[in-house]
Amino acid sequence: MILCCGEALIDMLPRVSPDGEPCFAPYAGGAVMNTAIALGRLGAPSGYFGGLSTDLFGKILEETLEASKVDHSLCPRSARPTTLAFVTLTDGHAQYAFYDENTAGRMLRETDLPDVSGTAEALFFGGISLVSEPQADSYATLCLNAGDLPVMLDPNIRPGFITDEARYRARLERMLMRADVVKISDEDMDWLGTTPDALLESCKVVLLTRGAEGVDIVTPEGVRRVPAQKVTVVDTVGAGDTFNAGFLAGLRKAGLLSRDSLSGAGLDALAPAAELGAKAAAVTVSRAGANPPWEYEL
Repeated sequence: MILCCGEALIDMLPRVSPDGEPCFAPYAGGAVMNTAIALGRLGAPSGYFGGLSTDLFGKILEETLEASKVDHSLCPRSARPTTLAFVTLTDGHAQYAFYDENTAGRMLRETDLPDVSGTAEALFFGGISLVSEPQADSYATLCLNAGDLPVMLDPNIRPGFITDEARYRARLERMLMRADVVKISDEDMDWLGTTPDALLESCKVVLLTRGAEGVDIVTPEGVRRVPAQKVTVVDTVGAGDTFNAGFLAGLRKAGLLSRDSLSGAGLDALAPAAELGAKAAAVTVSRAGANPPWEYEL
């Protein structure tokens, strides 16, 4: 299975009760969990790894994973609370208040890491789970000890969440050196002070996102632009997470989900995977929230 390693949390979204009072409704979320769900819905063998709580919100996360055929058997469970993200909207812009201290996800430690050598065929990392310790260091350890498994990394850097910049930069640098596929934006590269060519000194494929213009596949062979699908956008929540899943599912379908195969893959061979990612992401942005498509919808 393709094992997605990182955050799963509850987004508390603003709503209005039948009595007209403001309230919040819980929805399963988290960038890495979204990628795992999208993979499961696209028909790829999908797994999720992260610390899950035994509280009522943890049950929501488990049920959400199961509904999209995502294996979560490797997740350590604890009575610690689930991470909550309360969302408020100001002039249509979302602001987040995170409640993450001593949660089941954040307190993931290296002693919780599974042996993935016989269960996973690829690993995916990314999101805000790479920021806060001890979970961030645990995921970095899992990444660096991945052996021959191919690794995809989407740093999705959010400067506002970073509390220890030097430690975060050092962690990301180590993980980027190990990754085989890196999806990154111009903003991410500016913050890191890197370029696609610099990343290709260690990784095999760079996916440079261009927003509404699509994504550039960058390899030592050159650059190939895969355009975004034209749709009416409702919101962009989960678009990048869905693209990640589509690309990984496409690699697997094409028989390219190994380190050796990726090393020799040309732009023509990689393009269908990026096209699947773009097609799946287009469905996600055409409806509200992170709601990736099922394979039959494509």
